[in-house]
Amino acid sequence: MSTPAASRFGQPAALVGLLALEVAVFGLFGQNFLTGRNMAEIARMSVEVGLLAIALTPVIVTGGIDLSVGSLIGLAAVLLGMMWRDAGLPLGLAIVGTLGVGAIGGALNGVLITQLRIPPLIVTLGTFSLFRGLAEGLTRGSDTFTGFPSWFLTLGQGYVGGVPVQLPVLAAVAIGFWLYLHRTTHGRALIAIGFSPEGARHAGLPVGRRVFVVYLLCGLVTSLAAIVYVAHVGQARADAGTGYELAAITAVVLGGTSIFGGRGSIAGTVLGLFVIVVLQNGLRLADLPAELAGILTGTLLLLTIGLDWLRSRPAASTPTDPDAFTMRNSQLAVLCVVILAAAGLIAGSNWYLVKSLPQVGGPANSTPTRTGKKITIAMMPKSKGNAYFIACRKGAEEAAKELGIELIWDGPTDTDAVKQAEVIETWITRGVDVIAVAVENQDGLSPVLEKARANGIKVVTWDADARPEARDFFVNQATPEGIAKALVDNAARVMDQKGEFAVIMATLTAANQVEWRKQIEKYVASAYPQMKIAVVRPCDDQQKKANEETTTILNAYPNVKLVMPICSPAVPGAAEAIKAAGRQDVKVVGLSLPNQNKTFVHDGITDSVILWNTMDLGYLAVYAAVQLMDGKLKPGDTSIEAGKLGKKEIRGTDILLGVPFRFHKGNIDQFDF
Repeated sequence: MSTPAASRFGQPAALVGLLALEVAVFGLFGQNFLTGRNMAEIARMSVEVGLLAIALTPVIVTGGIDLSVGSLIGLAAVLLGMMWRDAGLPLGLAIVGTLGVGAIGGALNGVLITQLRIPPLIVTLGTFSLFRGLAEGLTRGSDTFTGFPSWFLTLGQGYVGGVPVQLPVLAAVAIGFWLYLHRTTHGRALIAIGFSPEGARHAGLPVGRRVFVVYLLCGLVTSLAAIVYVAHVGQARADAGTGYELAAITAVVLGGTSIFGGRGSIAGTVLGLFVIVVLQNGLRLADLPAELAGILTGTLLLLTIGLDWLRSRPAASTPTDPDAFTMRNSQLAVLCVVILAAAGLIAGSNWYLVKSLPQVGGPANSTPTRTGKKITIAMMPKSKGNAYFIACRKGAEEAAKELGIELIWDGPTDTDAVKQAEVIETWITRGVDVIAVAVENQDGLSPVLEKARANGIKVVTWDADARPEARDFFVNQATPEGIAKALVDNAARVMDQKGEFAVIMATLTAANQVEWRKQIEKYVASAYPQMKIAVVRPCDDQQKKANEETTTILNAYPNVKLVMPICSPAVPGAAEAIKAAGRQDVKVVGLSLPNQNKTFVHDGITDSVILWNTMDLGYLAVYAAVQLMDGKLKPGDTSIEAGKLGKKEIRGTDILLGVPFRFHKGNIDQFDF
């Protein structure tokens, strides 16, 4: 007969087996997976979410929850930037103040839960919105703090002896919480509270004080995660930490902490964290879709919660029968291993299938235009789901087929510089030949691109640039001055050269968007002094949010005569909002794809769509990457031969696609992209 003590180790043992199987599968199929560099990268990727997961473990052990940790990262990050830049405090003192902000946020949750007896789900759902709203209000949704000193950035970006600098921070917090939860009477009390709060009160435990402490500690560690986050990306902004709360809770529950309270361990949380991170890292190195990580993690999480629910029910026979409890842990172990084994078979079969098929370079009987070693180009958009970048991918794949090279297309599903950096780190580990990236945030991504160059990888940026020292060449769709002139001249024609207009950007930190906005403001001031920008708002590169922002603008700024979105999804989003509001006096001029806007152009809501051939942009980026790798593109060159595009001008290190083109009612139906 199994003992209860043995049963307690069922889930950790299953997770260790799961992790070992992941390492075995990806060690076999993933390129350079079993290297010291990749192990260090896995550790680095785990830190911010890992800090949150560790802090959330005692919270969930008590039967509580904290949904506000991601939003608190955003608020703490913004206040760190404000204390340092605006208040002029030394950065060390601002860091201490940021820790105090986290403690106050955690204490607020603790007071509302323990003193007012409001359920944790309701409280933290409220502070989830409160903290994020405060962060956005303090920055007016647009301010971003950058320019932090190099010693601070080392905390998030540096390595010492191949070990990420921030890893000891995670290790120290994990050890501290392990001692607190498992080796103190306070920690043991939390487990009793999770099993039965009323029973714990009858036993004389100060339930309110104990629960208050875990929320206070959770807030404190969250602010520490915010400091590491800012050091990692090189900037503090209001949307920092978005979605981190769900990732952290997933790691905690997957690690065996009961969502119903009364059971959990720090070791299990750390194992759950690494199961997720290793899965994400290994899939990319094995040439498999990163989205598969979400499917497998979700399956394991649902299985864990389901079996935890079965375990928490009263037994059908004897409530104290230890065999029933042990059996369920054994089932969990077996089922977890079976699921990962199935994932391994999927990974292996997909890897074999991918390797056996002709690569992007075309069928086996095609004749590529270049000879020699087949190179690998890893190409990244700002976000994979954006129609603009989908069109760019078509052009990139066409060029890859012509040139006979292997093209990897990957990136985040939303505009997130941190996720872009994680993918690039994986490509460095894999050892690709060239990285071509549309940079979401210049300060956040430049350090990792410099690291890629230091490792002998060529770097090309396209659509949006990094710092010049972080790349070899920039494939520029058009000069910022040309884009600004085309947009403003068409807006001036619609507005009769006077009045107010609004600008909608993808994000307020994307390098190309920032430069376009700067040139728009400069050109308006010099050429059309009677025109004025009433407001500038970000839409996170999402059509729905652009629609919402436009509706807000129409209500808050009734004198606005035109909306100028400068990212592709925002143009139809703005037009939809104007149409719904029935505002025939407001028009749209912006940067977007013709297919997204034909209806609104014909309806007269959108006067003009300004753009370039986005497929040609992807095509030119691949040609530039290949010629750079082959040594045919060198510093000082003034032109490049780019296949069907012919000769393209180079200014310094900028490769120019061409001048912007105006799509209007008379010609838009002639284009299909």
